[in-house]
Amino acid sequence: MGHKAGDNAQITALAEGLGWPVEIKNLTYRKTEILTNLLAGPTTMGLIGDKSDPLERPWPELVISAGRRNEPLARWIRKQAGGPAKTKLVHVGRPWANLVFFDLIITTPQYKLPERPNILHNEAPLHRVSMERLVEGARLWGPRLAHLPKPHIAVVIGGHSGPYNFDSTNGALLGYYASRLANDLGGSLLVTTSARTPTRAMAAFEQQLQAPTHIFHWRPDAQENPYFAFLALAEQIIVTGDSMSMLIEACVTRKPVFIFDLDDGPNSKRPAFPADGSIAPPGFLGNLREFRMQPVYFRLSKSFAPRRLTRDVSVIHRRQVEAGRAVWLGTPWRHDGQPRPFGDRERAVARIRHLMGMTKAAGPDPTDAIDSTSWVLGDGE
Repeated sequence: MGHKAGDNAQITALAEGLGWPVEIKNLTYRKTEILTNLLAGPTTMGLIGDKSDPLERPWPELVISAGRRNEPLARWIRKQAGGPAKTKLVHVGRPWANLVFFDLIITTPQYKLPERPNILHNEAPLHRVSMERLVEGARLWGPRLAHLPKPHIAVVIGGHSGPYNFDSTNGALLGYYASRLANDLGGSLLVTTSARTPTRAMAAFEQQLQAPTHIFHWRPDAQENPYFAFLALAEQIIVTGDSMSMLIEACVTRKPVFIFDLDDGPNSKRPAFPADGSIAPPGFLGNLREFRMQPVYFRLSKSFAPRRLTRDVSVIHRRQVEAGRAVWLGTPWRHDGQPRPFGDRERAVARIRHLMGMTKAAGPDPTDAIDSTSWVLGDGE
């Protein structure tokens, strides 16, 4: 496991798709791990051993990883096991190390990796949305939310990520347009935050709410998380554009999806500020209290860093819009019929089976099975 929820969701989805015996390793790294990880090759020097799960014999036949921090560790495990003939390495996303160190890299267009035999180019990130999870979520939460008027509109809120800044201005705009959509339909909002949602932005969001709303504030120790239930019960879904995983999980339901663009640059698809001036754009210096250097860093790296170490998530935004799976928030939904389903996890499972010497084709993928039929869930039915 890594430190990003989206990465963990992808590698867990892949392990579930394979259906093989699996051990999950939770690891804690030193603050200085970037130095040893970039300079020392296969190593555990960046690891805090007494705060991490043990790494010991018997060594695995397959290691599935994601994130820069886990790369040297995965390579170290393979070295202890006896090399590539004993342990295969599958990395999800974009490695920082040389691409030849991995038996299979499962990537998406945002990372701009080259075409190579050991690289699988998928359309979108892997996901854990399944019919079973949605049905169970609707069964548990449908009765609890029955007092809210229909249709339900899910609002899935992320936070700061790379070039995107989810500040108070964006929070207020999101709240305004989400409320307007709910009121236009005579419905209500089912809102969930995430681990990255800033407090100030969420406060600005809530100040703009003028529709019946249920809000789940994400907590790491929450006994119940209604995320899958909200996806199941909603007839439309709004998702912030910072998280590719949340966007794809919304699109997998094949319901109308509205992307709220956090970009404020010249190519922004962010909805317009209200004509009544209730939400004003920030001044020349912006909101200094919420200023972040990371968007500046990402814009510079996009221009000067090596191509394979950059990323452009707007590629996935555009492809979902072009495929008819989503539109930008503030744009009417005009698509008829259901968009083409995803098949990314099935492709990834088949490639790993081939990598491990199993020539038999992969069986039906339960994650993508929900894409083969139309369905509506509600009130626990």
